[in-house]
Amino acid sequence: MNEKVRCLIIGSGPAGYTAAIYASRANLEPVLYEGMEPGGQLTTTTEVENFPGYPEGITGPEMMEDLKKQATRFGADVRSGRATAVDFSVRPLQVTIDNEKVIEADTVIISTGATAKYLGLDDEKKYAGQGVSACATCDGFFYRKKKVAVVGGGDTACEEATYLAGLAEKVYMIVRKPYLRASQIMQDRVLNNPKIEVLFEHNAVGLFGEKGVEGVHLVKRMGEADEERYDIAVDGFFLAIGHKPNTDIFKEYVKLDEVGYINTEAPTTKTNVEGVFACGDVADPIYRQAVTAAGTGCRAAMDAERYLTEKGA
Repeated sequence: MNEKVRCLIIGSGPAGYTAAIYASRANLEPVLYEGMEPGGQLTTTTEVENFPGYPEGITGPEMMEDLKKQATRFGADVRSGRATAVDFSVRPLQVTIDNEKVIEADTVIISTGATAKYLGLDDEKKYAGQGVSACATCDGFFYRKKKVAVVGGGDTACEEATYLAGLAEKVYMIVRKPYLRASQIMQDRVLNNPKIEVLFEHNAVGLFGEKGVEGVHLVKRMGEADEERYDIAVDGFFLAIGHKPNTDIFKEYVKLDEVGYINTEAPTTKTNVEGVFACGDVADPIYRQAVTAAGTGCRAAMDAERYLTEKGA
């Protein structure tokens, strides 16, 4: 038997939990399914120091637990499970959970986030939270006056390297190709920065260290006759090869950009589907911060409440 709800929130993290807080306080009786990674990407972050209200900092998992408790305090129904299919061509909107249960919803708030792309090295998992990061803005502060490496050659990698150069002693850019793919202005910033050394035609093939990252195993001109293998010492290893928004199950109905991020009708969180709203990293290819995600979660809940009021639902 299908279950009927007024507001269904798909995904947790700062956006989803904040949406649940606001939706609960607006008496929308929201149901939130946490997804495959309850708490979102922040649960893999050891220390969060840039979220307002935590002057001493807080771990990612603790912060997400605080947001979850706040949502449930106001009545949000937070459940385990992930959305596996949707049908946004019908009313009420239909969302299938774990390939079994169908939820019928008057409004749906999508907060499924985005997943950072990794190289696929076993060491990336081994040193997760111990020197491996996919967010320089989040974790760069911990590497002040230290040596770090950034993997990637596009605009994001150049931005991350430039940002880190303002904090770290030395920044290595590990670039697989013999050139940068970034825009000319970003290339110029990197190549003219004395703290940044670009290692063209290099591949990172492993990491090493006792209690955290202490260095990277590199291969120069991999597969060529003059292939060269060597190590460099670094304290941090930053991935900047892009993110994949978690939007596969929505693409039949919701308009996405060329990368897969959900398009919203600025300044609102409305999608092209009536009654469907998007917040957090799933609709944000630019900022990807906990505080900006939380802000859009607030907006999505308010948008959903206004929509229901207008519909008299």
